[in-house]
Formats: sequence, structure tokens, C-alpha cells
Amino acid sequence: MENKKVLLGMSGGVDSSVSALLLKKQGYDVIGITLEMFENNSNVSLDAKKVCDELNIPHYIFSCKNEFKEHVIDDFITCYSNCKTPNPCIECNRYIKFGYMYEKAKELGCNYIATGHYAKNEYNKEYDRWVIKKSNAGNKDQTYVLWNIPKEIIEHTIFPLSDFENKEQIRQIAREAGLEVANKPDSEDICFVPDGNYKAFLEQNSSIKPKAGSIVNSKGEILGKHTGLYNYTIGQRKGLGIAYKVPLFVLGFNKAKNEVIVGEEKELYKKEIYVNNVNLLLVDKIDKPIKVDVKTRYSTKSAKATIIAEDEESKLDDVQSNEKIDSKCRENDRSVKIKVVFEEPQRAITPGQSAVFYIDDIVLGGGKII
Repeated sequence: MENKKVLLGMSGGVDSSVSALLLKKQGYDVIGITLEMFENNSNVSLDAKKVCDELNIPHYIFSCKNEFKEHVIDDFITCYSNCKTPNPCIECNRYIKFGYMYEKAKELGCNYIATGHYAKNEYNKEYDRWVIKKSNAGNKDQTYVLWNIPKEIIEHTIFPLSDFENKEQIRQIAREAGLEVANKPDSEDICFVPDGNYKAFLEQNSSIKPKAGSIVNSKGEILGKHTGLYNYTIGQRKGLGIAYKVPLFVLGFNKAKNEVIVGEEKELYKKEIYVNNVNLLLVDKIDKPIKVDVKTRYSTKSAKATIIAEDEESKLDDVQSNEKIDSKCRENDRSVKIKVVFEEPQRAITPGQSAVFYIDDIVLGGGKII
């Protein structure tokens, strides 16, 4: 008999609350879990417990503050220290919401974990493995932040919201069930920076402090002064304090010289980038150039591109399209660096963000932009 015991991550929001309701209706033996990841999120635990009480399912609270600090907060600080722009949700999903939680699921005798993410997973006969696919939620699809999860967990994951097209459908289910969280607003901020002021967070929790330096153009000519490298992002136009003959945008940084590099908008476009820290979900190795769709930020549209493993660049003329890829190669190797060649130049590519590769609606994998 199938083990239908599932550990559901609950944040106290409407998505995870409705997920609990749906799983229960589908006959799963649901256990709710709330992870206390940092200080001052106890109200999350209270909201989640209240929903579990309403649905008559057990609820556990586990503290993983040390793990969260090590894998998420410390990475966040390190990225900004190195002039990169992190996406902490991606690290949290890998190590906490899917890594740590799956270990707790096994301890509690659960065969599955579940989350309120807008994503799909299924067994794909063509690739002979479990895959992650885009959900029906359009712009709210969250597969961009799931590329880095351990691939062996995919078949043990349930996404109850995979077939819904918008958030209003979820809220309506919550209203009909009488759940108080039905109209709870979405959280838009980084969870451990609830006021949205990441600059103040960095100053208060790391050695990063304001340090003035020069704003220069790509020729090295000094055009102005900046207040600290971490106060600027690639593509930024406002707040530079420079009067110039054409609009200027942040192009990048020179950490060694403590310089912000600016230029015209046309200089923001790149046709080629590299990614490292690669995690491949659909294949075990990029052994030939592959045509894919690539997202370089959660909020941007995907772009057509070809990906080439660093040691495979000589095979660029042998590009395959979306025909079946051999997935029976050597194990996923995170030391590999991948070159991404776009069909059209892309604007404001930002180191530290993720490039996520898709074949049709399936997540092939991704990596961190260098």
C-alpha cells in the first residue's frame, strides 16, 4: 500500500494553507511543518498552526536558524561583498525548503514533501526521469527559483497548486473553506529583511560599510563619487548624481579599485555570458551544444540561446535542437562552467543572479551568472 504521508511546508500564507486543504481532500495524510529560519518570524508559526488546527492536521515547528544563516544569509552577504546580486530564495529552496525539510520528512515517516510553489513535476518517459515543469500560473510560475534543488527529491515532491492559473483562484478556495488567511497579502520582501532595506541589513550584520569611491566610465575616466559598491545594481540609472550628455547606467564594478563603472544603455547588452555552480535536472552532462530558453531573472521573459559546456565549445556548429538528449551520462558535476550564447543580446545581465535553462516547459537546469 502506498505511503501517502506528506510533510507540507507552511508559512502561514494562503498558498501553503490551500495546499494543505487540497492535499487533505486528495486523501493524503498531511503533516504541517513551519521552519523557524531567523529571529522575529514567530507570527508565521502562529498563523500556520492556526490553519492546521482549523483543518485538523498536526503541526510541527522546527528551528533551522543555524542552517539558514550558513546557507542563505551568509551567502547573501558574501555575494554583496563580491559585487554580486544574490537571489536568496534559490539557496533557501535548495538547502532548507527541500533539503532540510526532506530530511525531517524521512524522520517523520513521510514519503513526500509538499510546498505551495507554482510548479509541476512528473515522470517523463522520454528522459526516463522525474522532471520539473512550468505550472499553469503564467507570470507567477516559480520554477525559476527551483532549478537548484537536489534532483533526487523531485519524485518525492508534491506541488498542489500546479494546475491553477492565478492567485485569485487560490484565495477563493480559502474563502469558501472559511480560512482567515484568504485575504492575507503576499510578502514581497526578502523574508529576513522584512522592511526591504537590504543595505541597512548588510551594514548591521556584516563587515560591509559605506566606503566612498569613484564612478568611472568604461575608459576609466572619473565622472563622480559613489557611497559604497553595495548601494548600486547593474542597470541602475537613478541616484548616480552625475550630470552627463547622455543617460548613464551602472555597467559593473571594479572591487579592487572600489569603482562603480557606468556607461550608455547600449553597453548594458550582452550576447554571451558564463555560469558556474551548475545544477542539471534533466540531464547529467551537457555533452553537446543545446538550444534552450533562458531566464536570467525571475521577472524577465525567457530568451532563445545555446548552452555549451566549457570543454565543448569547439562543437558549437553541432547544435542540436529539442530532440531527445542523452540523459544517461556521468553524474551532475557542479564544477562545470557553461557558456550561454543568446540569439539576441540581453540587457543588464547581473552576476550572482541565476540563468535557468528550459526545453519547452521542462527545467533542464541552471547556474549562477559569473
